[in-house]
Amino acid sequence: MAVAGVPAALAQQTPQPPPASASETAVQNPVPPGVRPPTGEAPLFSEPLVFTRKEAPRRALPFSLTQVRLLPGPCLEASEANRAYMLRLGADRLLHTFRLNAGLPTSASPLGGWEDPKSELRGHFTGHYLSACALRFASAGDLELKARGDEIVAGLAKCQEALSAGGYLSAFPIELFNRLEQGKRVWAPFYTIHKIMAGLLDMYLHAGNRQALEVASRMADWADRWSDAKGLRPMQQILKEEFGGMNEVLYNLAAAAHEDRWATAGDRFNKLAFVTPLAERRDELRNLHTNTHIPQVIGAARRFELTSDVRFRDAAEFFWYTVVSARTYATGGSSNAEAWLTNPGRLSLEWKAGAHHQECCCAYNMMKLTRQLYSWSGDPRYFDYYERNLFNHRLGTIERSTGHSAYFLSLAPGAWKTLNTDDQSFWCCTGSALEEYAKLNDSIYYHGPDGITVNLFVASELNATQQGVRLRQETRFPDEPITGIVIQATPAAAWTLRLRIPAWTTSARVKVNGKVIEATPQAGSYLSLTRAWKKGDRIELEMPMRLTVESLPDDPGLQAFLYGPIVLAGDLGTAGLTEDLIRNKQGPQVSKAPIEVPALRASGQAPEAWIKPDGSSPLSFRMAGSNPPIALKPLHRLWGRFAVYWRVSG
Repeated sequence: MAVAGVPAALAQQTPQPPPASASETAVQNPVPPGVRPPTGEAPLFSEPLVFTRKEAPRRALPFSLTQVRLLPGPCLEASEANRAYMLRLGADRLLHTFRLNAGLPTSASPLGGWEDPKSELRGHFTGHYLSACALRFASAGDLELKARGDEIVAGLAKCQEALSAGGYLSAFPIELFNRLEQGKRVWAPFYTIHKIMAGLLDMYLHAGNRQALEVASRMADWADRWSDAKGLRPMQQILKEEFGGMNEVLYNLAAAAHEDRWATAGDRFNKLAFVTPLAERRDELRNLHTNTHIPQVIGAARRFELTSDVRFRDAAEFFWYTVVSARTYATGGSSNAEAWLTNPGRLSLEWKAGAHHQECCCAYNMMKLTRQLYSWSGDPRYFDYYERNLFNHRLGTIERSTGHSAYFLSLAPGAWKTLNTDDQSFWCCTGSALEEYAKLNDSIYYHGPDGITVNLFVASELNATQQGVRLRQETRFPDEPITGIVIQATPAAAWTLRLRIPAWTTSARVKVNGKVIEATPQAGSYLSLTRAWKKGDRIELEMPMRLTVESLPDDPGLQAFLYGPIVLAGDLGTAGLTEDLIRNKQGPQVSKAPIEVPALRASGQAPEAWIKPDGSSPLSFRMAGSNPPIALKPLHRLWGRFAVYWRVSG
């Protein structure tokens, strides 16, 4: 069902919104005569939150990182580039400002950018780095990065002990929190605390470092006491300053350590002015800072999982729905200049407002939220969105030769990708990239009562020990619209293999051991294959791709082109680009190096009439007809100038 103001192609791939709220239903269905409406109904969240553990059931769970290994392909390339960058950063440099703050000796060369000793956000990247070390160990058995993570944990423990401040640990003095409490200008101190705690918790959960849990627990004790002393109203004022995912990390720590008092502390980090409209299914996101708020929704989703409180489920589901259906570009990203600037469905206005579209942290966190929501319902359409974000945005914003990554993925005509440097940037997106590319195996396979599910077409191996199954996925996707699954080990009893049939495909078909099966796969669903499998059995899924056009909802003449889930961008060369315009720049300064991008004319109803394969490489096309002969290539492969949205007439 199409959603008003939203391109049909996107609406078809988006899970429908939750049922209408009570107030919406009342307008559509008036109270019958003679019936008196109830009075005194309390508004949502009018009573203080009380954490009561009652875990919600989940339909699908990802296999652990240790059970999946990447094989050669674009995901492994990105992972290895990220690893090489991580190894160029020494533990002493990452600990330097922590030691300065704790009064401990240090002679390391200071880092720059957001990790400069004078930056108020210093220390955040070290938390991301710990998470990436732990995730890399779990996903690839990387002992070198595990040892690096262990070294940093030990160094942080010494800093915490030297500070002797009730568990407080940071690279900046506690005075920043005094300014936060007083409403004075300060740069997001709880944001950094969240990153450090999350990194420590990951080192415990994924790398088995018990000391990391102890340090994180003492930090949680400090955060508990600090927030408890403020009271409800002052805390709600404090939460107007960005605080990352403090609610999520406290919920996760409570679950890992079986200490519900930390979940009670997590409840104090729910900004009710933000979550209440979402729980009532109202989009009031205009002018909000995007990546301040997506982590808050991830925390709300985690609270639902631990408590079954449906208010938080409703908030998370509606938030995802309204962002994906009405605030998301063809690439899967959202926002401009780090904010939602318009009302829903007014993407052309937001697109025109500047050149700094799609902050990469936002894409990372939206994918993280998508994983949570998928686990509740198992709806395959969540992975249509996830896949689009992964292949167009995330795999397209890491430079393979350096491991450097982007802050924004601009959609301005003639834009280019800009990147961090080794030691003079350390943006929020640099940190989230470190985590992202350390765990690219985390969403390929899921399991549940329905069997083993293949959600992404990524070359990899799965060792499902509990099920007694090992399989290997062999694919060159997206260069070839086919994937093969080889059964390497299997129990004697029958079990079910489920294949996601993406919404973008046409006339998909499945072969088992070379024979086409009789069932007809339906796009946007799963195909379940249940049988007593044998070692060596091979399943092939063919997913024909086609060209499609996606317009911005409020301006049909602004169009992007896709082949299957892959966004095709115009290759506009590198004229005028210099290293100074690319390196250590958060986004492209298009006005400093403008070029003219032509308008296009459609010469037929179908894009195939005027966009033709050029045969030079997989997924490479060229404009035809009366248009300039511009090459169209996958956006994730372009590192010069490009255009995604075109003005198309005719």
